[in-house]
Amino acid sequence: MIAIIKYNAGNISSVQNALTRLGYQSVITDDPETILAADKVIFPGVGEASTAMKYLIQKKLDKIIVAIEKPILGICLGLHLMCEHSEEGDTKCLGIFNTKVKKFPQTDKVPHMGWNNFDVVGGKIFKDVSIDDDVYYVHGYYAEVNNQTVATCNYITPFSTGMQKNNFYATQFHPEKSAGIGEKILKNFLEL
Repeated sequence: MIAIIKYNAGNISSVQNALTRLGYQSVITDDPETILAADKVIFPGVGEASTAMKYLIQKKLDKIIVAIEKPILGICLGLHLMCEHSEEGDTKCLGIFNTKVKKFPQTDKVPHMGWNNFDVVGGKIFKDVSIDDDVYYVHGYYAEVNNQTVATCNYITPFSTGMQKNNFYATQFHPEKSAGIGEKILKNFLEL
């Protein structure tokens, strides 16, 4: 079973639709037992970091997420919340990845929105993905490059677009909106 974490963030149903297109069944839930019993967990989201963290804490999902032992994939806001801290709302996050989330400087159009490729790409969920492949972004904040970064992109500054630590995986881009390449990345994750 694949659990999609339901919390105070948008874009969850488009992730479920992408899984359905790939032939996988999933459940959208904020029930701790269901999440911990799942074979795979997806932690997607579009929204604001401090509001989302408050909801996770209120539902005790902050403790559940860090305790997950099966593969878990954070997407966009999910990636941000898996870091130590976000400048968005001066938010203490889950601390899974040893990096901070910063706001893009206003030296170009922010948010970073649209298709972009990779500068570096590696790691298990990026199998058969090349630096020339384009994926879809919508974000005004970014995770700094760190020792858990497996894929980078450059928009104003280099940033982590893929991270991995043990069973925790994350993407800054939206694989569910990234056409065939996004489906390949989701499938790589689901086949771990």
